[in-house]
Amino acid sequence: MPSAPRLFARLADQPYLLLSLTSLFWAGNAIVGRAAAGHFPPVTLSFLRWACAFLIVLPFAARHLIADWGVIRRHLGLMIAISIIGISTFNTLQYTALQYTTAINILLLQSTGPLFVAVWALIVLGIRLTLTQALGIMTSMVGVVVIILHGDIAQLAAIDLNRGDLMFVAAMAVFGLYTALTQRRPSMHALSFLAFSFGCGALFLIPLVGWELTVRSGPELSLANLGSLGYVVLFPSILAYLCYNRGVRLIGANRSAPFFHLIPVFGSAMAILFLGERPHLYHAAGYALVLTGVIVAARKPKTAA
Repeated sequence: MPSAPRLFARLADQPYLLLSLTSLFWAGNAIVGRAAAGHFPPVTLSFLRWACAFLIVLPFAARHLIADWGVIRRHLGLMIAISIIGISTFNTLQYTALQYTTAINILLLQSTGPLFVAVWALIVLGIRLTLTQALGIMTSMVGVVVIILHGDIAQLAAIDLNRGDLMFVAAMAVFGLYTALTQRRPSMHALSFLAFSFGCGALFLIPLVGWELTVRSGPELSLANLGSLGYVVLFPSILAYLCYNRGVRLIGANRSAPFFHLIPVFGSAMAILFLGERPHLYHAAGYALVLTGVIVAARKPKTAA
């Protein structure tokens, strides 16, 4: 039986598994995050999420941070930009949007993630989507729409877009930039990168938290709300970002992006398993389209001989 370090090392070299786990961890975030957003002001929730994540990661990352500090200092501008974009800005926009929109709108709009990643990969990295990747992304996006609309295209007319939806689209655009910029990050230990981005992102939110608490009431503390915060800190934050950053590092931004479309797949599967929702034919059709699209888009492009 392999030892724990060897098992983790083997896991760290499995990008498709890492990115699938990321989608699994993020699947409940639209639901849990929306519930928490009703009890925590958005900037405060974002700050608590990343401050707590930083404090949990720091003991494991401290020696790596010390070893990598020279590299971080030489690339401090880029590291701060990544932290503000991917931690402070994205999540604050996301939680603000969740106060005004619905979970179904969030899941639908989340499927735009690969398109924003493709745009930023072209602008920042000069990398174009291949035709195969584009076809895979579009196929999986159709699968997402089939699942969310329950196979009834007429339901599109019933979706009511609001300012929360516009904020969430902006959040996805910001996260696309974060994904592209992580490809330019300097070489360092994964925990160093995680701890610095969490801590720096939380630090830049402190002035906004102070302002927010002067204009609205503070968080409502209860066991349920603390449980929601605990979920958000551990799964969509620490574990998901660790897996996502490594996955993007291994196969690149454009090949990683289609895994966004697994989020509604996992979300609907959880509803069937834990909430008693009945499986329907549209679930099977949507899952098949999403998985086909992800496999096609994430496949390594053939190189010319």
